[in-house]
Amino acid sequence: MDATQNRALAAWMLEKGYSSRELADLVNRTVGELTGKLGGLDDSSIRAWRSGRVRCPKGAQLAALELIGGRTAGALGFVRRTRPRKCTQEPSMERRNFMTTAVAVVAGSVATAPAAAASPRRVGMADVALIHQRFADIIASDHRHGGQRSIEQQAAELADEALTLQASGSASQRVRASLYGSAASFRSSAMWAAIDGRRFDGAVVHMREAQALAEMSGDQAIKFRIWSHAGTMYRHMGRPAEAAAANDVARNLSLTRRDPMFASLGLARGAAIHAAAGDRRAVRRSFGQAQEAMCRADRSEVRPVWLNAFYDEAEIDSLALSAYLSLGDWAMAEAHGHRCLAGLRPHMVRSRAITTTRLARAQLEQGEVESALTTAVQVPADAATGHPRVALMLDQFGQRLRQVAPRSRQAAVWQAHTVRMKVSAR
Repeated sequence: MDATQNRALAAWMLEKGYSSRELADLVNRTVGELTGKLGGLDDSSIRAWRSGRVRCPKGAQLAALELIGGRTAGALGFVRRTRPRKCTQEPSMERRNFMTTAVAVVAGSVATAPAAAASPRRVGMADVALIHQRFADIIASDHRHGGQRSIEQQAAELADEALTLQASGSASQRVRASLYGSAASFRSSAMWAAIDGRRFDGAVVHMREAQALAEMSGDQAIKFRIWSHAGTMYRHMGRPAEAAAANDVARNLSLTRRDPMFASLGLARGAAIHAAAGDRRAVRRSFGQAQEAMCRADRSEVRPVWLNAFYDEAEIDSLALSAYLSLGDWAMAEAHGHRCLAGLRPHMVRSRAITTTRLARAQLEQGEVESALTTAVQVPADAATGHPRVALMLDQFGQRLRQVAPRSRQAAVWQAHTVRMKVSAR
C-alpha cells in the first residue's frame, strides 16, 4: 500500500465485508436519517477515502460513517484539522453554504424582536439537518457513557432549542412537523438518560413532554420510542402491569405492522416485562417471536438513527439475559450473556458494562465464584463508579458474593478491588 492510503478504513471494510458500492449505499441511507436528504456518494467516493485523496469526509458523511462503524474518525483513519469540526480537505461551496445557514440559525435565535419583525427568516430543512446532527451526537454520547445527568440536561436543552427555532420564523408544515419530531427525540433521550440513571421522577416529566411533542410531529417512530421507553421505565420501577400497558401502546402502532424491526423490538422488550411478572412461558414465546420478526426485517431499509445505533441480535440477547436473571434461570442467563458480549458493536460501551455485570451475577448464582470474580473485575472503573445502574448491580454482586463465599479469597479480592475503584474515582 502507498503510505498515503487509508489503511484503517481498508482494514475495517475488509473485516465487515463491505465493497465500495455497499458502503456508499449504507452511508447515503444513514446521511438521509441524519439530515432528511439521502447522501450522494458512489463507489468512487469510497475509493477516494481509501486512497487518501480525500483525507476526511464532510460533516454529515463522517457522522454517518462513525455511527455505522461504531468508531471515531481517527480510528477509521481520517484526519481532522486542529480546529473543531473541520477536516483536512478544504470545505466545498456546499459546506460553506451549510455553515452560513447554521450562523443564520444562531443569529435568528438571538435577534431582537424589532429586527426579527423587520426581517423574518424562513426556517427550512437545512435547519432541521443541523438539529438532526446534534441528535446523533446525543445518541453516541449515551452509548459511551449512559445515565449521566449531563446527557439528560443537554438533551432537554436541545429539545427547547428545537422549539425556539419553531418561533424564529416562518416554515412549511413539513419543517414544523420535523422540528416537533426533533424536540420529541431529544426529550425521549433525556427521558432515557434519567431512566438509565435511576432518576425516575425526572424520567416521568420528560416522558410527558415527549409524548405531547410526538403527537404534534405525527412521527410514528418517535412515538414508538417514547412508549417503548415508558415500558422499560415502569419495568425498572417494579410496575410490570403499567410496563406491559405502555409497551402495548408502542406495539400497536401501525409502524410495527409495516416494519418487522420495530415489531421485533416491541416483542423483545415485552419479553423482559413478562419476566418481571414471572411469566416464563410468555418470555420464551416473545423472544422467539422477536427473533423471527428480526429475520423478516429488510436490513437495507432506512430507519431512525437511534434504532440503528443499538437494536440487533446482541440487544435481544441483552434483554434475554435480563429476563432470565429475573426468572432465576441462571444457566440460560449466562448463555445469553456470552452471546451478547460476542455480538456487541464497539460503540456500545455502556451496554458492555451492564452485560458484563449481569453475566458475573449469573455465574455467581451457579456457584462459579472464580469465574464470576474474573468477569466482574472486567467492568471498567468509570462505569463501575459513574454509571448508577452498573454501580447498583455491582454493589448487589458484592453483597451476594459475601453471602455465597463470606471468608473466601474471592470475597477479599473483590473488596480490595472496589476500594481501589472508589479511590481512583475521587
